[in-house]
Amino acid sequence: MTTSAHRYDAAVARYFDAWNAGDAQARARAVAAAWTEDGRYTDPLADAVGHEAITAVIAAAHDRFPGFAFRLAGTVDGHHDTARFSWELVNTADGSAPVAGSDVITLGSGDRVRAVYGFLDRLPEGA
Repeated sequence: MTTSAHRYDAAVARYFDAWNAGDAQARARAVAAAWTEDGRYTDPLADAVGHEAITAVIAAAHDRFPGFAFRLAGTVDGHHDTARFSWELVNTADGSAPVAGSDVITLGSGDRVRAVYGFLDRLPEGA
């Protein structure tokens, strides 16, 4: 693995740590480790800036999909300060993945996420 590839993989691993953190304190710590102070998360359902707002978006996802976890689907691809990857939201009880998407991230200081541009590729009916 090249140094650049490791850089993107490590940033995406921290990103998933934040999305999968199980309680409010762990989530806040994981968001601070993954995002820059002025980091932004944007997808079709949310537009959040800063650690507190991003933490709230993640908490809302946990409330809407209890018993689910985010996982990487495929590999991370990147160049310069930008990476892209696909993910699935997986039911930990039965392994189904009713939600899937693709994200593009830009990295800032300390290789923390500066911005996320998320796309939803699969949603359950009525979501």
